[in-house]
Amino acid sequence: MFVIMIMSIIIFSISFIMMTLASILSKKTFMDREKSSPFECGFDPKSSARMPFSIQFFLIAVIFLIFDVEITLLIPLILTLKITNIMMYICISFFFLFILLLGLYHEWSQGALNWVN
Repeated sequence: MFVIMIMSIIIFSISFIMMTLASILSKKTFMDREKSSPFECGFDPKSSARMPFSIQFFLIAVIFLIFDVEITLLIPLILTLKITNIMMYICISFFFLFILLLGLYHEWSQGALNWVN
């Protein structure tokens, strides 16, 4: 028990020293205008590079990502069709699809799928 405690203290100390050294050594002291400006093929940008991003694009991308992951969750259902009980397979498949459709209806009713100008 004592050996485990000593080893834990040594490991914690080494990791704390390494994190502190990394934090101190990674500080950037020289702030240059060229380094802090956006890079556009070696030229100065013609307009502001800090343009606001439309939240609608982000929302559609997140919804696409969620449904893409849900579709990949459907693939094991197809692969297990031959080795499972058909009634249990149908019940699980319909339940999963019902949850997906319920989520789609919720996003639709909240207006997340409507493109607003």
